[in-house]
Amino acid sequence: MTSDPADLTTADYLDGAREMTAADRPYLAHLLAEEAAQRTADPATAAGIRASFPDPTIRKD
Repeated sequence: MTSDPADLTTADYLDGAREMTAADRPYLAHLLAEEAAQRTADPATAAGIRASFPDPTIRKD
């Protein structure tokens, strides 16, 4: 892993999001996934990333 955040890739952020999901840290997973989505050029792929890691603070009534 690199110490410079500018060197992180989309895959690095997605790996981190998966790790945070496994550690029961959904908000951190969401933040990491959002960064991955922003670094993704394809809008459909970005939407898929966002759907996989939804914001846990949004209520779904």
